[in-house]
Amino acid sequence: MNLNISAPTPFGDRQRWLALVVICFGQLMIMLDSTIVNVALPAIQRDLHFTQANLTWVVNAYLIAYGSFLLLAGRAGDLIGRKRLFLAGVAVFTVASALSGLAYDPTTLIAARLLQGLGGALSGGVILALIVTGFPKPQERAQAMSIFMLVVAGGGSLGLLAGGTLTQLINWHWIFFINLPIGVGTMLLGSWLIEQHEGLGLSRGVDVAGSLLVSAAMVVGIYAIVTAAEMGWTSVHTLGFGAAAIALLTAFFVVEARIENPILPLRILRLRSLTGASAARALVATGMFTTFFLGALYLQRVKGYSAFNTGLAFLPSTLALATLSLGISARLMRSFGPRALLIPGLATITIALAIMATTAQNADYFPSIFGGYLLFGIGAGMSFMPLTTIMMAEIPAADAGIASGVGNVTMQVGGAFGLAALGTISTDHTLALVAQGQSLAGALTAGYQLGFGIAAACVAAGLVIVVVVLRSPRVARSRQEEYASDDLETAEAA
Repeated sequence: MNLNISAPTPFGDRQRWLALVVICFGQLMIMLDSTIVNVALPAIQRDLHFTQANLTWVVNAYLIAYGSFLLLAGRAGDLIGRKRLFLAGVAVFTVASALSGLAYDPTTLIAARLLQGLGGALSGGVILALIVTGFPKPQERAQAMSIFMLVVAGGGSLGLLAGGTLTQLINWHWIFFINLPIGVGTMLLGSWLIEQHEGLGLSRGVDVAGSLLVSAAMVVGIYAIVTAAEMGWTSVHTLGFGAAAIALLTAFFVVEARIENPILPLRILRLRSLTGASAARALVATGMFTTFFLGALYLQRVKGYSAFNTGLAFLPSTLALATLSLGISARLMRSFGPRALLIPGLATITIALAIMATTAQNADYFPSIFGGYLLFGIGAGMSFMPLTTIMMAEIPAADAGIASGVGNVTMQVGGAFGLAALGTISTDHTLALVAQGQSLAGALTAGYQLGFGIAAACVAAGLVIVVVVLRSPRVARSRQEEYASDDLETAEAA
């Protein structure tokens, strides 16, 4: 088996860069919806008469569908064509956004959010693969990744600002309607600009069993995570669904090891660049999700910020990230290598979260809150692109979609698990302090501080993985060639 499959011949330079912009608009819709709903939840609850328990499903429905089908979407793109799957995902996402905006009761909105998550998974599962195969040269790929990572990291804070603005100036329905012109434009331009990739084809058969097992495992596992805070981490509900997810995942790996055309070729898990970077991304995602979620709660519940001002407060992160993504990180990565840039970047994120963990109840926005968000943006700008570049650097072109799915699944599941755990820990600590007689504002602050402190430890653990596990791309490439040679010798012997 020869793993060194050549990448498709890229389009002309101008068309490739225009296609990148279109792809990034597809990613922007996904990132906006990861945070834009949060600031509109009180208005949604009031208008649609959600109970407090059911309100969480406006977020959870999207997370379950999105995280559950990323891996399947990545491999489907390899088999039937990434452009085709990307455009189909954008179409589903756009239709679901319209249905969400038109929702008139809780059931309709939750169902539309499930569909929206599915559309996000179909398009998001192949985006990294489209970039990697469209920009095979390292220098061009670094520049393309800079733009992509700006959208990934900046889209979250932009979602907070857009959600607050639309909810206050118009109504919450427009947080979904804003996706319609973006989605339609992405479909029209994408069908013209994005390079057609025919895929490996379905001639060798489709891994139906593996597809069903991995999708079921993801659905059950993510459901266990997002409901753990409500049901309790040691409850029969959480432990039962968690055990079922592990059993399904074990069965999935057994099937994948025995069939000829698996949805997840296990050979790619032998690449330390993929597995190590994916693990680090999961830990960094915990820090990123915590920053947006607990940070927004701190600003609104403790500092009394409006939804709009909360979005403005996150601008230092977005602007710092944007500045670094306009070529600075790419140049630094070319000069010193992705690993050399990644290490101080993760250290900077850790320091930023440590500052947030010491921000007091009566702290002014300047310098502590501003400084924490600014450092977070600088660290993110130095980390996200190198980490993603290392993760995808040694992946054969034919497996780029599934590798993208693996990286996205670990990041999504890791971030969701970390945020659910930290949210529970933060809330429990707050309730304990209130029971001891501390004021609500002081107890909330202490709870958020604890959450930020644990998030800082998670990012620090990601830094340890980078230092111990990850190698430079050149060393990793040599190792990949060894794997390819081993597989070829095995095939010849058979």
